[in-house]
Amino acid sequence: MADGVYEVTSVLDGKLIDFAGHAARLARSLSELDMASPCSDAELLDIHRELVRLNAIDEGMIYLQVTRGNPGDRDFAYPPADTKPTLVLFTQSKPGLANAPAAKTGWRVISVPDMRWGRRDIKTVQLLYPSMAKMAAKAAGVDDAWFIEDGHITEGTSNNAYIVKGNTIITRPLSNDILHGITRAALLRLAAGAQMKVEERPFTLDEAKSADEAFITSASAFVMPVVEIDGAALSAGKVGPIATRMREIYLEEMRKAAV
Repeated sequence: MADGVYEVTSVLDGKLIDFAGHAARLARSLSELDMASPCSDAELLDIHRELVRLNAIDEGMIYLQVTRGNPGDRDFAYPPADTKPTLVLFTQSKPGLANAPAAKTGWRVISVPDMRWGRRDIKTVQLLYPSMAKMAAKAAGVDDAWFIEDGHITEGTSNNAYIVKGNTIITRPLSNDILHGITRAALLRLAAGAQMKVEERPFTLDEAKSADEAFITSASAFVMPVVEIDGAALSAGKVGPIATRMREIYLEEMRKAAV
């Protein structure tokens, strides 16, 4: 029934990247679904750190999922209120995560209609349509897909989307229409600190195709340049300076703040 939420926290140098942001978003997702929290943030941090230690993760990710719990048989109604939530976590070792070759060459994306449910701001396990969109991208021989709704880009299949015009980074504002990305929040904060102009507004597919640069952000890809949209090359198909610089700044600052 997709009645669950999840988070993915990256690990660099054996430390957790932006854990506080992920814990806060998890709490919000649980609240929006009227689901109890399985443990405190401090306990959750201890669990993450223990998983990193037990599995000797230097670079990689920790996947976390909370579901409403097992009451026995279930129909469409929620389980009884006193049902204990189920918490599952696992690790993925990803050596070279921060130095992904794709960051030098960029991603190519296609556009697909956004047919997801209306509460994309809740990080639920309801990911069938994003999976279908990723498979459409794979079939097209590209790296990912960007969703379009009412003529405007919403986001990528598992990431937030940005374009660059001149010195300005443009990305869709927060609403129920997109995930409130933790990497997004850090990126925009760091961009402001680097004296870069940021505009939070919708942008069209045509505007994206004519942009100087484009990129995505996510917990696992960090800041990833996009060099082609629906076959239209951006910046002659080369990775642009702003995306490159923002990735450098993000990784540098997140490593400093990791726990």
